[in-house]
Amino acid sequence: MVLAPWACNPAHTKGRLHEEQSKSGGEGERGPRDAYQRDRDRIVHSIAFRRLRHKTQVFLAPDGDHFRVRLTHSLEVAQIGRTIARTLGLNEDLTEALCLAHDIGHPPFGHAGEDALKAAMASAGGFDHNGHTLRTLMRIERAYPRFDGLNLTWETLEGLAKHNGPARHPGWALAEADRETNLALETYASLEAQVAALADDVAYDNHDIDDGLRAGLLSLDQLLAVPLIAGGWDRVRSLFPDVSERRQARELVRSQIGVMVNDLLVETRRRIADSRIGSVADVRSAGRALVAFSDEMRTAERDLKRFMYANLYHHPKQLEAAKAAHRVVAGLFAVFHASPDALPPEWRASLPNEEPGFSRHIADYIAGMTDRYAIREYIRVVGPVDMPDGF
Repeated sequence: MVLAPWACNPAHTKGRLHEEQSKSGGEGERGPRDAYQRDRDRIVHSIAFRRLRHKTQVFLAPDGDHFRVRLTHSLEVAQIGRTIARTLGLNEDLTEALCLAHDIGHPPFGHAGEDALKAAMASAGGFDHNGHTLRTLMRIERAYPRFDGLNLTWETLEGLAKHNGPARHPGWALAEADRETNLALETYASLEAQVAALADDVAYDNHDIDDGLRAGLLSLDQLLAVPLIAGGWDRVRSLFPDVSERRQARELVRSQIGVMVNDLLVETRRRIADSRIGSVADVRSAGRALVAFSDEMRTAERDLKRFMYANLYHHPKQLEAAKAAHRVVAGLFAVFHASPDALPPEWRASLPNEEPGFSRHIADYIAGMTDRYAIREYIRVVGPVDMPDGF
């Protein structure tokens, strides 16, 4: 595939923090992969990526095998991201790497776990899952003999740091990564990173509807109060009037993904043309996001998000589960902080003596846990825990 002039080209990468050279003088002995393909593969083969299969997406440790978790969500984001990148002439491998890695920094229990760690870490700089993604990939993963982390390219690290836009007020973890690699946090990231950010929005806006309906926490009657959903539902009903409502609902989710992606493609092409973008450097200096929804779709998407927060994410059953998850994470941090001997031997052996390193090390251990492992650890070091149905 021929890349657009504004696409990231692996031949022009700014490189890796640590020089890599095999005995034969290069990386080629491990196959004909370019730099971004290697980044993607390193992410896929990482322990942190594998743990996403038991980390919360919407429902905490769900009973049902058909509900999404962080791993399946990340795969779905990558599928949407690759489609967009291919259509726009962008680098698919870099886009896929960013999509697959964007949630690696999430602690157990999703946002409930993040809120608990943020509170527990208040005196040590707080906690932010995006910054922790960089920390995990640059420090905590240790698969290579000569360096910590996965030694990803500058473009992948930059995209993970700034896929949601410039990071002008970074937390301590992101600031630490920036000091090592100079990620130019005040500018916008590559188009590949911008695609990854909106592919994430498209995926969870629509797939969470699917899971919410499956769980019985959302109803079609509720959803039809959202104009974007109502319009899509009318189209589906007119095309497939004789199939079951359940199948119609799944078609609604699929078709709505297509509507949002097509809107994004039209608006992004318009912005690239209007901004007279001719290179990757032009993208970073454009001063605004170039991958975007139209004004109409952006308003409709925000309305959908407000609906989802009110009716799914803040559903009483979800809030009950979030409170229990918060207790687990807060309880683990309190015990490990007061009694570090309770940490596993390998984590205890590398525990710094002074703050804030002491607290940050404990948070690193907890943030890497899956939902079910966090529950087991809580039972081990604290005692029985009363979790809502679903665990």
